[in-house]
Amino acid sequence: MSVRLQGVAAAPGLALGRAALWHPRAGHGPEAPGDGAAPGDPEQAMARYREAARHVRAELESLQQVVAGRAGTEAAAILGAQALMAEDPELAAEVERLLRHGTPLARAVREAGEAMAALLDALQDPYLRQRAADVRDVTGRIAAALAGGEEAPPAPYEDTVLIAPEIPPSAVARLDVGRVRAIVTAGGGATSHAALLAKGLGIPAVMGCSGVLEAATEGDAVAVDGDAGSVLVRPEPAEEEAFRRRVARAAEEAAGLARLRDLPAVTAYGRKVMLAANLARAAEARAALEAGAEGVGLFRTEFLFLDRPDLPGEEEQFAEYRAVAEAMAPRPVVIRTLDIGGDKFLPALPLPREENPFLGWRGIRLWLDREDLAVPQIRALLRAARHGEVHILLPMVADVSEVRRARALIERVRAGLGEAAGPYKLGIMVEVPAAALAADRLAAEAEFFSIGTNDLVQYTLAADRGNPKVAALSDPLHPAVLRLIDMTVRAAHARGIPVAVCGDAAGDPRVIPALVALGVDELSMPPAAIPAAKRQVRSLTEADVQAAIRGL
Repeated sequence: MSVRLQGVAAAPGLALGRAALWHPRAGHGPEAPGDGAAPGDPEQAMARYREAARHVRAELESLQQVVAGRAGTEAAAILGAQALMAEDPELAAEVERLLRHGTPLARAVREAGEAMAALLDALQDPYLRQRAADVRDVTGRIAAALAGGEEAPPAPYEDTVLIAPEIPPSAVARLDVGRVRAIVTAGGGATSHAALLAKGLGIPAVMGCSGVLEAATEGDAVAVDGDAGSVLVRPEPAEEEAFRRRVARAAEEAAGLARLRDLPAVTAYGRKVMLAANLARAAEARAALEAGAEGVGLFRTEFLFLDRPDLPGEEEQFAEYRAVAEAMAPRPVVIRTLDIGGDKFLPALPLPREENPFLGWRGIRLWLDREDLAVPQIRALLRAARHGEVHILLPMVADVSEVRRARALIERVRAGLGEAAGPYKLGIMVEVPAAALAADRLAAEAEFFSIGTNDLVQYTLAADRGNPKVAALSDPLHPAVLRLIDMTVRAAHARGIPVAVCGDAAGDPRVIPALVALGVDELSMPPAAIPAAKRQVRSLTEADVQAAIRGL
C-alpha cells in the first residue's frame, strides 16, 4: 500500500527511483585508538587533531573545485567556507582545553563543535544560524577522520532516492549525481546549505519529511516531487504510471523552454523587455548564457567578501569582474558595489552593533565612509570595464548627495588610473521609498535605475519578509509598492534612462505582468528562472498587462 508524505520543497524537480536508507555516522562512529575513556597525552592528541583537520580541509577544498564546475561557485563557496572552518583557531583552542581536562580526542572534537554550533543557533541572524549546521558538519568530518574515515552517501541503484535523517552539505557535494535521482530527509529545511547545494547540482530534494524513515524500506519505489515537497512511498501501479507521465511532461516542457533561448522577450503586442541574470560569481555566467540572458542585471560583489577571514584585494576583485565582463561581452554587466550591513556581515569587517541594522550603517552609507573598501573596488571595476560593458550600481541610495559623492570618488579614482580605466555607466538602486519619491531628482544624477523590490517592499510595508508572523504582508503587488514603481519608471523615462527590476519580483510570474504594464525595461533574475519568464512575457497581451494594474 502506498504512503503519501508531505515535507518541505527544498530543491525543484521530479524523480522516481528506489530508496537507499542512510544513517550517516560522520563524527559518531567508534572512537579511534587512544580515544577511549582514559585520557592520553594532550600534546599528542592535538597533533593528531591538527593532522585530521588538515586532511579534512584538503578534502573540502578538493570538493569545492568539483562542485564549482558542476553547480557554480556560489554553491561551491559553502565548501570553501567549511574548509576554512576546519582549521579555525577558536575551535582548535576549545578542543585543546577539553583535552587538558581529560576529554578523549574524538569526543572533544564533537563537544567543541557542538558548543560553537550552539552559540550560532542562538543568534537571530538566519545566515549565521545556518553556519551552525556547517560547524557540525566540519567537526563531524574531523571526528570521523580520527575514527578511520567518513562513510560516503550510498548510491546502490541507477535510480537512487537517498533517504536520511538529515544530510550535511559536504555529503551532498559527494553524491554520485549520475545515480542519485533525489534526496529526502526527515529533518532540515529549504534554506539549509544542503538544500542550496542540491539545487545547484540539479537534484530534487524534499526535507523536513517527518515519517519517511519509518515509511520506507531499502529498495522501495519512491516518487519525489521537489516542487510541491511531497513524497510517495511504494506507489500503486496507477500512481506510478501517472507520476511517470508527469516526469515526461516536465522533460517536454524543459525542452520547449530551451528552444526559446535565442528568441527575444517581446510581448504579443510588440513590447520588448530585456531579461538579464542575477549572479554572484563569474563562473555562473555560462549558466546565464545557456538560459538566454541578455546581460547581467545584478552582480553581487559581497559574495567575494563573505566566508573568509580577510578582505579581497584589488587584483582578486579585478580578476573576478574581468572574468564576468569577458564572459558576457558584448552584453552589459551591472556590478553592484559592496552591499553589507542589515542582514549581511563580513567576518573580516566587524561592524558595530546597531539596534536596527536595516535602518543603519549599510550599503552606500558604509561604502562611502570606508574608502579603504571603496577605492580598491572602484579601481578593479574601472579596470574591468576595459574588457566588457561594465555598469556600476550603488545600493541603498536615499539622497542625491550620496550619488554625487560616489561619482566624485569614482571620477577621482578614474583620473588616477588614466588609460587603465574603461568607460562606465553609473546607476542607483531604488530600494527605499525616499528614492522612489525623489526619483525625478535622482534620475538627473544617474544613467539607469535598478529597483530592488525585496527591500522596497520591506521598507514600504514595514514588514520583514523573513518574519513568518508578518511575511504575508510582504507583497510586491501591494498598491503602495506598485505606485512607487510607477513613479520611478515615469521619472526615469522622462529623463531618457532605463529601469530594471532585480529583486525576487522580477522572476515571479504573479508580478511580471504588472511590471511590464508599468513600463519596466528590464527584468533580472536567477538564470534558472529566465526561460519561464521569457515564455510568459512572449505570451502577454495588452489585456493581460492592463488587467494586472487595474485599479492602481
